[in-house]
Amino acid sequence: MALFAALTFVAACSVDNSPDSSPIAVTTAAYRASDPPSITLFTMINNRTGEGGHSALMVNASQRVIFDPAGSFRDERVVERGDVLYGITPGWLQAYKSAHARSTFHVVAQEIPLTNAQAEQALRLVQANGSVGGGFCAQSTSSILAQIEGLENTQRTFFPVKLMDQIAKHPNVITTKLYENDDGDIVAGVRAAVQSQE
Repeated sequence: MALFAALTFVAACSVDNSPDSSPIAVTTAAYRASDPPSITLFTMINNRTGEGGHSALMVNASQRVIFDPAGSFRDERVVERGDVLYGITPGWLQAYKSAHARSTFHVVAQEIPLTNAQAEQALRLVQANGSVGGGFCAQSTSSILAQIEGLENTQRTFFPVKLMDQIAKHPNVITTKLYENDDGDIVAGVRAAVQSQE
């Protein structure tokens, strides 16, 4: 995926000034994946320093969404309301990960299987949270995780890597990593992702 010049940490975790999609658009965009119920913590790691640049949380429940607090994965074709991205088809999921993985960052995905009830609870929590201020991505994500039944021991933190390290200790976690060599930012990544799906 062709991307443009990489930005700093703020490129991934920043203030989102884009308008919310309408409730009708949110309902229309809903996508139900066939995968079992789960949550997946995404952590964007700086390849040079090892520091975390962003935290986000995918919820696979009655629909699949990504809670992208203070995120930059925004485009008029991406349905977003209150920092929740809707309509996360396999194509958009790959686009999200690929847009964040570039020569300066890689993406760590930590999936935890849930019951249907836990997944629906997670979905309600991310939908009710609302938009998040810049720099609060890990704090808001860890706060949500701490409210999910079975994950109450999650400690709230402002640091993406510290949150990632906590989730790594979960007995059922499945961890994958995505590396790409593109030079670019998330805006270009969204543009390329849209073009690849047309």
